[in-house]
Amino acid sequence: MKLLFACALAAMAAGLTPAEAELAVGALAPDFTAQGALGGKEFTFKLNEALSRGPVVLYFYPKSFTKGCTLEAHDFAEASEKFATYGATVIGISHDDLATQEKFSSEECRNKFAVLADPDGKVIAAYDAKLPVAPMANRVSYVITPDHKIAHSYTAMDYSQHVSQTLTAVQKWKAAHP
Repeated sequence: MKLLFACALAAMAAGLTPAEAELAVGALAPDFTAQGALGGKEFTFKLNEALSRGPVVLYFYPKSFTKGCTLEAHDFAEASEKFATYGATVIGISHDDLATQEKFSSEECRNKFAVLADPDGKVIAAYDAKLPVAPMANRVSYVITPDHKIAHSYTAMDYSQHVSQTLTAVQKWKAAHP
């Protein structure tokens, strides 16, 4: 797996960058249920249930415990209270297995938000978030509104703007839906 990740990074460095997110703003978000972890504890996540409480920030990332993915998790953890003030739920998802996500949720997500396991890649595929050069997720962030629509999508392997992009989108949505 390390070799595949290294190949994916090398391909991107050579200019073979992944395409933008395929799910367009306004598209219906595919419903799904997946196993995940929050604070090291396993649970079942249901998108439909989460959307009944407010918008969902669903962010895909390549691999738990890699540098960029760890830094991105730290950024989302630090911003989790800001997202909560707008009624938004943050959920990370990768190709990693549940045991890895249990550890990642407590160590790197700092018990602030859940991460989901998608080892078979079904959710990643449904959201057009697969890296074209490796069997793992691209770095794609979506904001999904309670009406099950994509309100915002952002794709960039550089993790640094995913939190600010999604937080701004959630703030704009909330301002229009007080």
